[in-house]
Amino acid sequence: MDTMKPFEVPADMRKFAEQSMEQARQAFERFISAAHEAVADFEGRAQAARSGAMDVGGRAMSYAERNMAASFEFAQKLVKAKDVGEVVRLQTEYLKAQVQALNEQTKDLADAAAQLAKDASQKPL
Repeated sequence: MDTMKPFEVPADMRKFAEQSMEQARQAFERFISAAHEAVADFEGRAQAARSGAMDVGGRAMSYAERNMAASFEFAQKLVKAKDVGEVVRLQTEYLKAQVQALNEQTKDLADAAAQLAKDASQKPL
């Protein structure tokens, strides 16, 4: 005689277990969705930072090219100078123009870098 009865899960317990599993599945899906959003947001921030850094780098290269062109132009004028007075005048003009250009370039690069940092820090998470 078999005294062991088959184990039966009461209907209420089965329903409770099914509901718990469904809630856990939904919570996991929300977690995965939030993780995907966080990754996408991070990628967007990284792309914006790269873009901003490339802009600042591009400006710096442009300024370097302009400064080199001004130096070559100055050198050409020096070679054609007729006397010491003209050399002094050319050098004074060149230095004055370069100091002004460097001040403007420095301010522009500092402003661009500050804006890049501000944009990166203010973007909501």
